[in-house]
Amino acid sequence: MEEEAPRESPQPQPGEAELDPERQRKAREYARISRRLFFLDLAIGLAALLLLWLAGLSADLRGALHLPRPALIAAYTTVLIAGYGLLLSPLAVYSGHVLPRRYGLSVQSFGGWLFDVVKGGAISFLLGLGAVEGIYWLLQRQPTLWWLWAAIAAFAVSVLLANLAPILIVPLFFKQRPLEDEDLKRRLLDLAQRARARVRGVFVMDFSRKTTTANAALMGLGNTRRIVLADSLLQRYTPDEIEAVLAHELGHHVHRDIPKLMAIQAATTLLGLYLVALVLDRATGHFGLRGISDIANLPLLLLTIGVLSFLLRPLSNALSRRIEADADRYAVEETQRPQAFISLMRKLVNQNLSEAEPARWVKLLFYSHPPLAERIAIARSYEDRQQQDR
Repeated sequence: MEEEAPRESPQPQPGEAELDPERQRKAREYARISRRLFFLDLAIGLAALLLLWLAGLSADLRGALHLPRPALIAAYTTVLIAGYGLLLSPLAVYSGHVLPRRYGLSVQSFGGWLFDVVKGGAISFLLGLGAVEGIYWLLQRQPTLWWLWAAIAAFAVSVLLANLAPILIVPLFFKQRPLEDEDLKRRLLDLAQRARARVRGVFVMDFSRKTTTANAALMGLGNTRRIVLADSLLQRYTPDEIEAVLAHELGHHVHRDIPKLMAIQAATTLLGLYLVALVLDRATGHFGLRGISDIANLPLLLLTIGVLSFLLRPLSNALSRRIEADADRYAVEETQRPQAFISLMRKLVNQNLSEAEPARWVKLLFYSHPPLAERIAIARSYEDRQQQDR
């Protein structure tokens, strides 16, 4: 696809942070390489799944594993995941470690990065294995409505993980400590109180030990919800800018975006699994597949989910950008500091090496947040209304 020329970004007003032209050159270069790696990863993965299915290799693997059904499913899934990981390991090392180090986004050693990959892989493997065992149990016991029960179970697990992530998963990768700046803490808690968001405190995460990027989040659900700031955010941003980034996160709470997104995700999962059921029904009896509950059809199941996910990316991203834009408006209106919001956005783009003005197709396929110019336009619009009201 031909790259479009970047559009000119809005010029900074006095006192605002400016875009760094050299950082933007590197950002465009980094994004271009990352996109190529994404498509290469996608192509290799799809080709491997197609080969397993169409060449009958999946049926051969199932036939070579003479085990009781639960053990057979576990062994087959383990071999498939291990083989897939091994096949894509060179790309994973380059895109996950070499490239971020080359562009100054990562400060981790290879050993540290690999340890994180192993931890993340172990969690993903256990979750994936549990999902496969559950799906194939349903395929055998509920061959007609398995997709409905699987979607319900997926929704329940997503809610559980969102609740437990801050206390069980995130600490495996980052250390957290309470924020010591009492004035900033008070400002952030007051902001949360105005948004009627009950939080269990303000915490700082040691981002700078691994990355040079910055971020903040309202993490968890219910009794685990907390405000989390990257230490790199505290090091480079003013209290007004930090308040603006948290106000954006609180905007999601005020607009009930998390429940909405979970409901949309549940509906998408339900539709996706129903389409998978149709594909599996039609594939039964071909390429060595013995029935809908045959573990040998797992590559076809994954292939169908992968294709559907890719096709839905533009729609999913468009919805996400709209939600993020609404959260931006809330942040500007709640803090009433449009200049701080604009400076925050420009500094984040500089620091995180993000493209300020992506090509249209890039925005459609890869951007879950509005590009910089659109976010600044929201703040400028509020600023104009402020001046008109004076």
